[in-house]
Amino acid sequence: MTRKKRPLSEDEHALWTAVTRAIKPLRRRKTMPPEEIAPPVLPSRKLAKAAKAVPLAAPPTARAAPPPLAPLGRRMRQKISRGAEQIEARIDLHGMTQASAHSALVHFLHRAQRDGVRVALVITGKGKAGADPHAERGVLKRQVPLWLESPELRPLVVGFEAATIGHGGAGALYVRMRRPR
Repeated sequence: MTRKKRPLSEDEHALWTAVTRAIKPLRRRKTMPPEEIAPPVLPSRKLAKAAKAVPLAAPPTARAAPPPLAPLGRRMRQKISRGAEQIEARIDLHGMTQASAHSALVHFLHRAQRDGVRVALVITGKGKAGADPHAERGVLKRQVPLWLESPELRPLVVGFEAATIGHGGAGALYVRMRRPR
């Protein structure tokens, strides 16, 4: 099926001429004799502004940005809390150092995605109360959400939210996994 080519309007022709005059060829070509080149038709003000305002295409980046995170959603959260949506995998990071917890979380999420898990539970714990009652508790409680948002793990995770009281409350996270590709 071939498409019929329509002729360019005067404005389109003027714009095309202005664009082709503004570019420089990569290789030298035979130049056309001056009598063969049509005199430029001055474009209207709108087209002149449009020609100047057209941004050049940015060079493609070597790596695409990781997909954005999305919240679990009210329905999914209700299903999980009522038991209609099963938590198919769990990991407990209590008592681990940051380095070992990060490594364990990465391996757990890769395995969960490979196994086709939809919802996982990551238990971070609330942390120990320190001497200062106003200080924030729990290193892993603060770090795990940052790790889940990192470009390293975003291809594995659709989104995450704090768990309900029945699954650990503020010391745990529901993690919704992406489907394996």
